[in-house]
Amino acid sequence: MRHTIQALVENRFGVLARVASLFSARGYNIESLAVGETEEADVSCMTIVVNAEDEGILEQIKKQLNKLIDVITVTDFTRREYIERDLILIKVAKKAKGEAIITKLVKKYPVKIIETKKDYYLLEICSDRHQETEILKELNNLKIKELVRTGRIAIKK
Repeated sequence: MRHTIQALVENRFGVLARVASLFSARGYNIESLAVGETEEADVSCMTIVVNAEDEGILEQIKKQLNKLIDVITVTDFTRREYIERDLILIKVAKKAKGEAIITKLVKKYPVKIIETKKDYYLLEICSDRHQETEILKELNNLKIKELVRTGRIAIKK
């Protein structure tokens, strides 16, 4: 089961390493990790996505996260209503049929053309995982030259 966990932490040296080590020490691979400042410069928000079948161990991790001195709050979004987004930057080779496909995607999904060069389009996709999958299926009809994505971020509804 995929879990999305958010931790508000004090923006201090070493906090990220201590938080990540709690997951790795229990054998959980972090699928996605995004960290950034909140509206308060001294507080950061960590959004951590892990695939964990053993919910008992995950509960222990959350309890241990709460015990870390730099952690302010821990929220597990797994059974709550929330909105999540990833950001993808993708270079797609220019092809004869490519313009029509990209125009269709821009109209249907949250896809922006950031740059058009002689041999590629640079696209920005900011969406949830379901829409990203649909968009990437369409783009696979073209040649993907490069793709980078951020970690997931989430917020309660």
